[in-house]
This record gives sequence, C-alpha cells and structure tokens, in this order.
Amino acid sequence: MQINRRQILGGAAAGAASFALPSIVQAKAASAHVVVVGGGFGGATAARYLRQFAPHIQVTLVEPAERFYTCPFSNLYLAGLRSWESIGHSYDGLRKAGVNVVHARADNVLTDSRRVLLSNGQVLSYDKLVLSPGIDMRWNALEGYDEAAAQLAPHAWKAGAQTQLLKKQLEAMPDGGKFVMVIPANPFRCPPGPYERAAMVAHYLKAHKPKSKILLLDDKDAFSKQGLFIQGWKALYGDMIEWVKQADDGKVTRVDAKNLEVETAFGTKHKADVLNVIPPQKAGFIADRAGVTDASGWVPVKAESFESSKVPNVYVLGDATIAAPMPKSGFAANTQGKVAAAAIAAELTGQPVPTAAYANTCYSLIGNDYGISVAGVYKAQEGKLIEVANSGGVSPLDGNAAFRKAEADYGSAWYKAISTDIWDR
Repeated sequence: MQINRRQILGGAAAGAASFALPSIVQAKAASAHVVVVGGGFGGATAARYLRQFAPHIQVTLVEPAERFYTCPFSNLYLAGLRSWESIGHSYDGLRKAGVNVVHARADNVLTDSRRVLLSNGQVLSYDKLVLSPGIDMRWNALEGYDEAAAQLAPHAWKAGAQTQLLKKQLEAMPDGGKFVMVIPANPFRCPPGPYERAAMVAHYLKAHKPKSKILLLDDKDAFSKQGLFIQGWKALYGDMIEWVKQADDGKVTRVDAKNLEVETAFGTKHKADVLNVIPPQKAGFIADRAGVTDASGWVPVKAESFESSKVPNVYVLGDATIAAPMPKSGFAANTQGKVAAAAIAAELTGQPVPTAAYANTCYSLIGNDYGISVAGVYKAQEGKLIEVANSGGVSPLDGNAAFRKAEADYGSAWYKAISTDIWDR
C-alpha cells in the first residue's frame, strides 16, 4: 500500500496540537510536581509538552547523561555517513522551556509515598511520575553472553560506548573477514534496526573491505520490511549479506565471546572476525523497582494515556511498554509522550482527558541514497491499542531510484524535525 506521509504526519501533528487546550492551565496546578525519569524520545517529549500544555506545573527530568545520543541514526555512524556528535543532543533546550533537569540516576521508586530516590542522594516527591526507562539486556538469556562478554562482542543496542566499540572493531576487521550479527526474537527495541545495521555495515565494507561477508543469525522466520530489505541488500551489495532464519538454524543458543564464536540450536558453530550480539531485552531496571513490569519483563499500560495498568499515577513510555501493534521506536515514544503529557495536564487541572491518537513512521537506510519506510496510525479502543484501518503501510517494492532517494531524504528530514521537537529548540 502506498502511503501519503503528509497526511499521516500532518494528522499526528494536528492531534498533538489539539491537546494544548487554552483552558487547561488553572491555578491549582501551580503546586503540582511531575517527575520524569529518562531523557530519551519519550521522557524528554513528555517533559517538554507538560510545560507547554500546563506551564504552571513543576516538571523535573531525571537523566544521568548530560548529552543524549540517539539509537536512530547510530547505524549511519557505523557506516561513516554520520559523525558521532551529529546524533548527540543536549538538554539546554528543555531547561530553556522551564524543565528542571537533574543529571543523576533514579535508583528506586517508592510508589506508596510517591517518591523517587536518586543516586546523588536527592529524594523527589511527585504527584505524577513518568518513566521512560528504555531497555536493559537480559544477560545470560543467551548462554555465555553477559556484561563482560559485551566488551568483546558488543550489542551496541544502546547508543554510546558500545556503538563506538563496534565501530572500532569494524574498522580493525581485515578485508575478507566475517561480520556476524545475532538477532533476537520479538519483542525488542527497533524491529527494523538489525537489518538497517546490516546494510550500513555492508555500505562501509563495500567501500573499505569489499572481500568481507556479513552473516545474520536470526531467532525469527520473518522481520519488518523484509522484502524491501532483501531487495535493497541484493541491489547494492550483491551476495555480501546472508540472512539465516530461525527455521534454517538461525537461532543462536550459546556465545563464546572470547573466541568470537557462536553456536546455534542445531549445533552449528560460526566463527566471526567481528561479533555483534543483540540479546533478548526487557524494560529498564527502574520499571521493576516501581513495580510496573509483569512476568514478561515489559510494562502493561492503559491505551488511553499510557498510565501503568498496575500502579496508579505512574505513566510509562517508549520501548519499555507493551504497546503492540505500536512498535518500539523513537517516533512511537515521541507520540506516546505527547499523549501522556496531555492526560497528566488534564488530570492535574480538572479538565477532560483528550482523546488519544498515536502515530509512527520508521525510516531505514539501505544505502546513501536508498531509503525505505513503514508507517501507521493507532488509537485506543475498548482499552486496547489498535491500528487505524488503511492508515499506513510500507514503501512499494516497485519504487524507482528517485523514490528510494526521496525516502532517504525524508528520513534525514524526519531526524532533524524530531530532534528539534524534543531537544534542539
């Protein structure tokens, strides 16, 4: 299905604007305090839009990092198409918007007394709490893959030191070497991310180490935008990339990081020159401390507001949540942050909670001028999130070179626009 992106993105923007009701700010909000934990796509958005929707509410954002580096576009850094600093963002814009930014780690949440305990000794009381904790790795879910192993076989699934380590290993890899990536079963952060990474690594290798190969060992039989990715890989990189699905022995069960070797469910061993292991994941640890996770390790939420289904007055955003059919993406977290901010502002000022509307668009780069995308619009219905019929889809398989270049340009424009919306203004 071909997508009218202007309609989708324009509709999402209009929906966000409609939350800013002129009557929402009342004097009784002046004493209210909202604490937001996590300064990524979801948390920083919620903090900014709370200030926009209800300027009298006090908003404190808790985030350890003084500069936030995004997972979106980190694959372009691996390819040499982006500098490291180009994906980094400061919190000065949020401070200018009136958000109190505290650079510390949230160590615990006492929901009975509505307090957050920070690593610097501070204790923050809240009326409403927003958690946007991202993901943590399920260490040892793959035999042999723990935090120490990640220093030899990086996951690079949180943008930072791991991403930089993977790039150094890629640059040191000999021409004719093998780059092996281990891909987990669903759910995990950014479903198209591993396959874009494969393309961006191939982009780098084609230019610098053209005799090299890429092996993808996948614990799934299908993946997001699969036909488009495989078509693009073949067109740009020939036979450099090999994808092995779960049914064909793609499921990795053991990792030997010291020897850069993995073993699959059928007992096949694969040796790598660079080993990129993306392990199974769960919600960031503070979600556990707050008591909002369920047995899956993720966070169930109310579709209408992203308030926790388990703990009142706690809202959870982004990758940590159970929000299918919405994917775990930066764009999704951004729209969730706006909906949660509107709901919180309305509740604290005695106004009706606005009707929730959500959107997502995910662009993936296969080559410098070759982009693809998937998009969707979502709504709450009978307590569940559903995709609005005929609201989205994926790039057409028969798109020509001009279409693919336009998609690549749209992706760059999207990144600039969302970064400005959240941090850079």
